[in-house]
Amino acid sequence: MAIRTPVLYLSHGAPPLADDVTWTRQLAAWSAELPKPQAILVVSAHWEEAPLTLGATTTVPLVYDFWGFPEHYYRVQYAAPGAPELAARVRKLLHSTATQVRDAPERGLDHGAYVPLVEMYPGADVPVLQISLPSLDPQVLYDLGRKLAPLRDEGVLIVGSGFFTHNLSALRQVDGSDGVPPQWSAEFDHWGAEVLGSGDLDALLDFRHKAPAAALAHPKIEHFAPLFVSLGASSAEGKGRTVIDGFWYGLAKRSLEFA
Repeated sequence: MAIRTPVLYLSHGAPPLADDVTWTRQLAAWSAELPKPQAILVVSAHWEEAPLTLGATTTVPLVYDFWGFPEHYYRVQYAAPGAPELAARVRKLLHSTATQVRDAPERGLDHGAYVPLVEMYPGADVPVLQISLPSLDPQVLYDLGRKLAPLRDEGVLIVGSGFFTHNLSALRQVDGSDGVPPQWSAEFDHWGAEVLGSGDLDALLDFRHKAPAAALAHPKIEHFAPLFVSLGASSAEGKGRTVIDGFWYGLAKRSLEFA
């Protein structure tokens, strides 16, 4: 019988994450503590498509969905096995709730999926399926997570991949040479740590009105949105354990594990 897996929300970093010795070690140590999953289901900030869409399930390519980086970042490989059985289970679970599902058999793993997986499961020996974000509405995504929660009892690791704060335009306007994050990033991160530590689900779902500096921390919420899928799939009612914290170029890299 499969061990019930936890649920993760992680800040995935840009391709240069691979060059950050501290962060890569943190991700590797985290995965070493987890029970080895039978498969991984990823929802990433970098794939918005409605209705919910299933990615490649046989040969799983990579999507180099970034621009202006050195050439070697476009040569990264991660030949994870496809997860056709998981895709069938997702389809069945969502069909039972009348949720429309489409297929994109050529759509591979974007950097929100493969960049952290390279560090966490470098052997690429766990089947991976990526699904799209069908909405940016927190309640819709929370409900989606609830529908996917039974997969945890089948050994599936559900991973929401985003960034705890994400405003690249605002970062360009600050001097980060002193290593101090901008105030909006620090305030939002502090608030998030408190509400996730206490399990204030209502505040999280209404973060755009409840969180300080929400409009600056997430002018478009796609990097926070995967958290709501993870919250829905958990049984912790909004309470999460921070595994990684701190900042990366001014952005909060808070990453959490949910029971």
